[in-house]
Amino acid sequence: KPRPSRLRSRRRDDDGDDVAIADPYFRRGDAAQTRRSVLQSTVAVAVAATAATIAAPERAFAALGTLPEFSDANAALQSLTIDVADVSQYDETIEFFTSAFDGMRVLRQRNGRGGAVREAWLGFGPETLSIPPDFTLPVSSLSQYGGHAALHIRYDPKSTSLLYKRTSGEINNAPAPGDNIAYLQLGVLGYRISQMSKHGGNVLDAYGWVNVVSPAGLPVRGIIGVRADPIMFLAVNCVDVGKSEEFYTKLGFVRQEY
Repeated sequence: KPRPSRLRSRRRDDDGDDVAIADPYFRRGDAAQTRRSVLQSTVAVAVAATAATIAAPERAFAALGTLPEFSDANAALQSLTIDVADVSQYDETIEFFTSAFDGMRVLRQRNGRGGAVREAWLGFGPETLSIPPDFTLPVSSLSQYGGHAALHIRYDPKSTSLLYKRTSGEINNAPAPGDNIAYLQLGVLGYRISQMSKHGGNVLDAYGWVNVVSPAGLPVRGIIGVRADPIMFLAVNCVDVGKSEEFYTKLGFVRQEY
């Protein structure tokens, strides 16, 4: 599992932003963790954290591409759609994620014309469920490997629902709308709290990790750590953990170690 690193220092980058950085040696002693286990653990959406013995997953009934770590998987997290209220919130959400979290970038876009839906997919690497042709072990980094999840930012000009509205002024203090989603967890090598605030995020706390409400209202938790895919999981609040797990199990998900 990715372990929170010892934050030995905070530095300022070329723009003068305060940057949280990881201890580059925090993975020593982690040789027992294989590349396969790292990649496999990125697939699951965390429904809840409970202590119990897990059963071995059933054999997959459908092929999920050709990545070896998906050979026994029935489901994979590929994207999370975030609806935004207007063009301003659309642009601000993209700036928030790409500026505040190291490594996140725009993977592709579809700019709506003539009243069409505008969309952007953000992530830390290729979404393809096969090994990209330019990926070479041990030269290439994990950011060049396939199987990455994406954040799908979507603006529909015909929508009349205002899902989230930030407070006016320089600082956003608006809480997340509703409580169905606890947070989206990102495990990155560094994050910039100043950029979160600059681009419309509501920083709730930052002690060891950072909890922030994005400009579109999605709660996000950023931690320092190395992952094959830094989009780790979506934590969902529920009343009954057992029934919720049963629901997601029927969709093909299996419980994963954290």
